[in-house]
Amino acid sequence: MMMMLRSLSRPLERCLGVRAGGDALMWHADLKPHASGDFSIAVVQANNCLEDQSQVFTSPFATYVGIYDGHGGPEASRFVNKHLFPFLHNVIKKAFNATEEEFLRLVKRSLSVRPQIASVGSCCLVGAISIDVLYVANLGDSRAVLGRKASGDKENTVVAERLSTDHNVGVEEVRKEVEELHPDDSHIVVYTRGVWRIKGIIQVSRSIGDVYLKKPEFYRDPIFQQFGNPVPLKRPVITAEPSILIRKLKPQDQFLIFASDGLWEQLSDEAAVNIVFKNPRAGIARRLVRAALQEVAKKREMRYSDIKKIKKGIRRHFHDDITVIVIYLDKHRGSFCNKRTKQNAMGCTVAPVDIYSFNADGGDEDLLQKIT
Repeated sequence: MMMMLRSLSRPLERCLGVRAGGDALMWHADLKPHASGDFSIAVVQANNCLEDQSQVFTSPFATYVGIYDGHGGPEASRFVNKHLFPFLHNVIKKAFNATEEEFLRLVKRSLSVRPQIASVGSCCLVGAISIDVLYVANLGDSRAVLGRKASGDKENTVVAERLSTDHNVGVEEVRKEVEELHPDDSHIVVYTRGVWRIKGIIQVSRSIGDVYLKKPEFYRDPIFQQFGNPVPLKRPVITAEPSILIRKLKPQDQFLIFASDGLWEQLSDEAAVNIVFKNPRAGIARRLVRAALQEVAKKREMRYSDIKKIKKGIRRHFHDDITVIVIYLDKHRGSFCNKRTKQNAMGCTVAPVDIYSFNADGGDEDLLQKIT
């Protein structure tokens, strides 16, 4: 029976990617084509339910990247993974707003079945490349970093350029921004459990979901009050307003790293960019994940092999879920995109909803299907 199940799973693994040898909680797709070059993706799971979700959509003329780092549960990030890309045919800002509104409707319809869904949210990082123009939009603290060749005498080195804004009150500028929006609340941001948090609850100031921190009527709902002790709100304390960057790609731009904050908690922008620059393309996203896990092991005075043996749920005490997508840009200019490259570039790669089982928790998936 076990041999039969393994044989049935192999076509799926070839389609989606493979698990990394020795770590049952890591999945990766080492190298695939897109209209501007190649890309690589890797995911490692720390939580009982994987809260990171991600996808890459490629067409002959554009490439879309999405990383959605959930918190409080996987429902919001799974919802965004399913609904955001279809909205991208409109302008990006409208896509974020539309996704937020649709998730709010989901919360309202499912509150009686699962009241805790009102406290579920997701960071959201999206990249789009069309011909030679790059668009980056984000909510929360997932991050996009560009690696570009240095000029002059340092042309054999690479420079890291951060393209997204970390909406995390651990950043002083973000903390001041939140405080200025709430001058009548001296405790809008407090230092608790080793970090700065809005109302002592959440670190990110922008997200999809977290509706109980955006809609005062939810903390007054008797059903939600049975679930927890919500903080009384006069007005929203976080938003779903994305930061958007538009940048024309240049010949010295080499690659992009899109990653959830699980990576950036362990590696600096410069360290990550140098790893990509100095190593082969195949498996580069997986290499970045491993470098982050090696940093985790070093901090805990453990071996990397010990980290790989820790089970999901327990592993969250050591590190967060980590998702990494690396996009190479060597063919970003239209003259490089020949007919064969464009034909091979069509497709969609979506990381598994749950690394261990290659699918979602049945209950979560059933809930989304029934309500949507």
